Amino acid sequence: MAATLFLGGCVSFSQDGGISVARNIAYAELNKDVSKITNEAEALAAQQRVTELLRRPLTPDTAVQIALLKNRGLQAAFNDLGISEATYVQASLPPSPRVVLGRSGLLGGASFEIERQLMIGLFELATLPQRAAVAQQEFQAAQFRTAEAVLSLGAEARRQYYRAIAANQQVAFLQQALATAETASELAKQLGETGSLNKLEQAREHAFYQELGAQLAQARIDQKVERERLIRQLGLWGRDIDFSLPSSLPPLPARLASQKDVESEALARRVDLHALRNDLNAVAGQYSLDVVTSVISDIELVEGSSFGKNKVISEEGVEIEKEKSRIRGIEASFTIPIFDFGETTRRGAQEAYMAAANRLAERAVNVRSESREAYAVYRGKYDLARHYQSRVLPLQKRIQDEALLQYSGMLVDVSQLIIDARTRILSNIDAINARRDFWIAATDLKAALVGGGAGSGSSGGETTTAAAGGEAAGGGH
Repeated sequence: MAATLFLGGCVSFSQDGGISVARNIAYAELNKDVSKITNEAEALAAQQRVTELLRRPLTPDTAVQIALLKNRGLQAAFNDLGISEATYVQASLPPSPRVVLGRSGLLGGASFEIERQLMIGLFELATLPQRAAVAQQEFQAAQFRTAEAVLSLGAEARRQYYRAIAANQQVAFLQQALATAETASELAKQLGETGSLNKLEQAREHAFYQELGAQLAQARIDQKVERERLIRQLGLWGRDIDFSLPSSLPPLPARLASQKDVESEALARRVDLHALRNDLNAVAGQYSLDVVTSVISDIELVEGSSFGKNKVISEEGVEIEKEKSRIRGIEASFTIPIFDFGETTRRGAQEAYMAAANRLAERAVNVRSESREAYAVYRGKYDLARHYQSRVLPLQKRIQDEALLQYSGMLVDVSQLIIDARTRILSNIDAINARRDFWIAATDLKAALVGGGAGSGSSGGETTTAAAGGEAAGGGH
């Protein structure tokens, strides 16, 4: 009867496996959909949507959406959340009674006795609401951590998208530069045959052409590596990996939105802080339970009865079989920790609570710093990319044009022309690196404000031969 009273408060499984928090955060922060794939029909629907998105060149947003639909690591995170929900539902159920049956007496003897006992933990039953509340806080923390996994995957897919585009631009720019260098190398060979160009200047032109060829070969390797990394982030295989990418990175925004108080915004929106707050609430609830159990471990209610038969000899010498039934009353048993008076349990619970509180405080301090750092990098990368776009590249273009005019007028030799060409190539490479790093910094800033892992900047995807951007589409020299 006591167990029946608690059944009304039992928790049932959710229809979506507990991913509602992750779904809502993904829609609010990324404007993207997430779904837990549990059957063939859902898998087919997700694949059809991915196929439709892959018909056109990928954009940063479509790359993120594909990753949220196809990445199996994210689906595993949803499965782990389902395990957490099962634990939560289990914790909300009343304790199951234990039944003990026994038979005593000699094998084949004239007398025997059958005993049964029904036991249930009263303390466990009485603390059911509090234990269920602790499990609820733990499950809510798991929900926010799953949402953090969604944000982390979306951020890394976006970062890798920019790296892959930049690698493509490196190849395109170096191909153009190599074509120009090849033409100059052939011209130097012809001038050498006529005696108009000495062997030293011919060798310099040929060496410059070969150097660009080596850089292009390395850029093509990096291009394949970055594309494969993007494929892994998106979770694609088979024919789906034949998607197309744009030829250049997105242009820089005209201006940046000001961030007046990134610290308070991060403190309010970071999903990892929400998870740690739920952890702290769960530990606080567990702390009060541990304080009680440090005095009395549990009270077990035992209801039992016994039934037996034996044979006796009457005064007339007749054997008579008698039955006896004995009903015992209700018993209660519990354990008292008389040696440490529960001090070890209370001390452990207190330390666990303080550890959770300190972890939350540490994360809050780090979140403030991370948000300021991310915005500083974001702002700095934007200024650097604009500087290359509006100042450095136009000056390098003017230097190249003037050098060609003077070379045509025999005012400078080929060595100076090659030096200027190398400088311009490096400037174009740096310009595209700067543009790529700005878009990665923008992704890192978003992650610092809402969660999803610390930004990795250009690490892992940066190469020695970065791509060229809009103004850098010209040849080498």
